[in-house]
Order: sequence, then structure tokens, then C-alpha cells
Amino acid sequence: MDRVLRTRWYSHPQKADLFSIVFGEAIHLVMNDAPQFHPYGPPHLTVIFLTIVLPFALAAVVWRTKSHRVERAIIAALSAVLVLNYVAYLIFIRSHGVVDWRQMLPLQMCDWGMVVVIVAMWTGKQRWFEVAYFWGIGGTVQAVLTPNLRFGFPDWRFISFFTSHCGIIIGVVFLMLTRRHRPYPMSIVRVFLWSEFYFVVTFIADELTGFNYGFLLHKPEAFSVLNFLSDSRPLYLLQMHGLALTFFLGLYAPFAIVDLVKAGRSTGGSTKPRLPEVRGMPRSGD
Repeated sequence: MDRVLRTRWYSHPQKADLFSIVFGEAIHLVMNDAPQFHPYGPPHLTVIFLTIVLPFALAAVVWRTKSHRVERAIIAALSAVLVLNYVAYLIFIRSHGVVDWRQMLPLQMCDWGMVVVIVAMWTGKQRWFEVAYFWGIGGTVQAVLTPNLRFGFPDWRFISFFTSHCGIIIGVVFLMLTRRHRPYPMSIVRVFLWSEFYFVVTFIADELTGFNYGFLLHKPEAFSVLNFLSDSRPLYLLQMHGLALTFFLGLYAPFAIVDLVKAGRSTGGSTKPRLPEVRGMPRSGD
């Protein structure tokens, strides 16, 4: 979905279908004199606040009702919002003259993250969740905090951008709260391998199309953590792997700390191994 920010907006093509033209004109009326995006301005801070609060509010509804049907309804609503937002985005760029299929490929990390989190919500499978967790939180949180965005609220591109990214985060946190899902040490290995698969597919696509999917051709225009990486592309790509692994380790760290604390409590806070007791032999101090 990040490519919505780098697409040139043309007038309607002569061969555009009637629905696309009408839909595009409706949006065009809304986005006239689109305000500029200001990082951490009131609209941006409101989005961040809602992203934190909404998953807890939705989970509270499930806890209070204890209804599987309610949980499914929330999952259906989240899935519908993500899918409809993506479809609306495709119609929007199509209505504004973007007819080159190379500009419409679902190859941004958030595109893959959207699919994974929807599958994770509907299947409840741990393996799907762990990919959604590391991709959704690791990649999408950065996009929410440092968005590659030029248009402010109420421009449609602002709404679409944050709907896609924040929707993924809300879905992941909702699963953690309602299904008690969490990552494990091997989750890092599995998700890193999946990330390598994404890297290979996107790298090939970027080379063939010339479009900057996944920011593998060059750094994003807006400020992000990628700006601290090398200007040399080979080194830049290598550093991206290291950065991804660092994010994964950081995202697992809270769970590792909790596990260590629990392990310490189960052994009485002592790290010394307990000596086996032999029947008939008194223990030291008896």
C-alpha cells in the first residue's frame, strides 16, 4: 500500500470504465486542496492512540460476552475493512490513470502482512500468527510511526494508508489478547526464512519492473530507520537483513524476559541445580 504515495495522479483515461470514473470523481472532490501531512500532528497522534486502544476494546467485548459468534463477527469486520480498503485503493489508482500493471502488484510488505493476519485470524494457527506478528508489528509499526506520506487528514490517501497499516496491528494484538498467541524462539527462524522468500520475490520484481517495492531499490523518500543504512545498494540490502533480524529479536525480547522470570520463580529464584534426594539419606541441614 506504500506505493500509493509514489504514484503519479493523472486525469481519467478515455477508456476508463464508468464505475471507476464516478468513484474517482467522488474521491477527487474530497481530496481537493489536500492538506499536507505533519508527523505527530493531532490527526497522526489520534491514529496512534486508536491503534493502541481499539484492539483492547475489541478484546474486552469478546471477554465480556464470552461469545465465539461475537469474536467471529469482529474478525469478519476487521477482515472486511482491510480487503475493502485495498480494493478501494486499486479502484482509486485505476480511476486516476494508473493502468500499468507493474504499479499495482501486491508486493509491499503490508500487502503480504494483510493477507497473513487475515488468515491468522480465521484459522487461529500459531504458524500464521507468528508471521503476522513479526511482519505486522516489525514492519507496520515503523510505517505508522514514520509514514512515507505526503497527504494529511482528511485526504483519502491518509485514510487508506493508516487503515491498511493500523488494521494489521489491530488484528495481531487482538489475536494475542483473545487467542493467547505469542512467539517462540523458533518463530524467529521460521519468520526470517519467510522474510527471505519475500525478499527474493520482491527483489526480482523490482529488477524487472523498476518500481521500489519493499524499498529494495532505494530508501524511502520520507524519514525512516532505513535512512541510517548505507548508500551503497549491496551493503544497504545486506544491512536490511541485519535490521530485520534485530527487529525480530527485539520483538521477541519481552516474551523471553517473561519466560526467564517464570523459570526463576519455578526454581525458587535460585539458578543452582537441585541435588537429587536419595531415599533413606537425610538431606543437608536435617
